[in-house]
Amino acid sequence: MAKNYYEITLALAGICQAAHLVQQLAHHGHCDSQALKVSLSSLLDLSPSSTLAVFGNDEANLRPGLETLMAVLNSSSRQGLGAELTRYTLSLMMLERKLSKNQTALDELGQRIAQLDRQLAHYELMSPTLLSAMAGIYVDVISPLGPRIQVTGSPTVLQNAQLQSKVRASLLAGMRSAVLWHQVGGGRLQLMFSRARLTGEAKKMLDRLTSHSTNC
Repeated sequence: MAKNYYEITLALAGICQAAHLVQQLAHHGHCDSQALKVSLSSLLDLSPSSTLAVFGNDEANLRPGLETLMAVLNSSSRQGLGAELTRYTLSLMMLERKLSKNQTALDELGQRIAQLDRQLAHYELMSPTLLSAMAGIYVDVISPLGPRIQVTGSPTVLQNAQLQSKVRASLLAGMRSAVLWHQVGGGRLQLMFSRARLTGEAKKMLDRLTSHSTNC
């Protein structure tokens, strides 16, 4: 069966958007709030009508992720911020593979996400209560799968409990996209052997977004 590289690229952009958010939060203590909302919302739509529906049915919601994906695919650096984004992205992919083989963790994750959905009736998506709940899911269910993702950034920022919750919630959203990526036919070998195809899909989407924003 032919791979749908459009859907694969969307899911990859979701992973990369989470990596981008983690990096922004860890270094600066803040991030693109709209991108964060899109990523966190993706956790709660577990029966989407399409891959794009996971991200609010709008390619523009994944612009930071698409830009990050382009940077990751074209980066040859083993140091600095580009290497950091690549490390976060690959680490999320590795954790997803471990999760897929652990039925106990999958069952607990499903139960905890359902609980999160119920809490949404009482709290805002980006409220401290829900961010803490998402972070708790990551710590309890994902982290033990190992190896743990080493987040680097400003020591002062990383000591802030609320920022830690946002970082972990973003990583959980990255796992959601990694699961989606595998479901639509994604695989790590594509990052080596289908790089041009993925870059082409990401560029087409970004070109469409640029066209929409300039043609008023």
